[in-house]
Amino acid sequence: MFFMLTPFSTGFFLGLSLIVAIGAQNTFVLRQGILKQHIFLIALFCSISDSLLIILGILGISYFLNDFIYEYLNIIYGFTALWLFLYGVLRLRSIFISKSKVIANNNESRSLSNAISIVAIFTFANPHVYLDTMILIGSISQQYVELSKLYFAIGACSASFVWFFSLAYGAQFITPIMKNSNSWRILDCIIAIIMFTIAFQIASQGNWL
Repeated sequence: MFFMLTPFSTGFFLGLSLIVAIGAQNTFVLRQGILKQHIFLIALFCSISDSLLIILGILGISYFLNDFIYEYLNIIYGFTALWLFLYGVLRLRSIFISKSKVIANNNESRSLSNAISIVAIFTFANPHVYLDTMILIGSISQQYVELSKLYFAIGACSASFVWFFSLAYGAQFITPIMKNSNSWRILDCIIAIIMFTIAFQIASQGNWL
């Protein structure tokens, strides 16, 4: 059972770490949760969108770039570990300079089509979503084979569903807390620790340490 748990856990926590960083998409989902407007469909749209990109990244790299990746696997692991490390550094940096606060002062009402259009722009117009899901997660998936890779993918996709539905439906409870910028600093610290841990594991597997 343990061999099934490790890839799933890695995929889940990696996906969660990449997705929870505050941004336009998360802020919009949180606001929709606060306003109780189209909560389920907004969360479902974001979850499915992320999952599709993750699956495309894993399948695309696995089936179209497999020979290239196998030949340069250690180099890819090195760049991936560096990427994760730098992402962790950015999260640590935000602990000291971030003043992000989510303020529930928006009482406007949006139609479903309008809300979906806005969140679609926030999702697909962000270049980092492609780098994080299709490239980064897809690259890391190469350390797994067969069922282990499936469990990794399920873990990464599950993180999207857990995060967006928790964010949307938990908005009423967490908004008073997240108005304090110190709460975002604690969250960023947790993200940084997870990133550094995974970066160390990837660097070790690529014989960089």
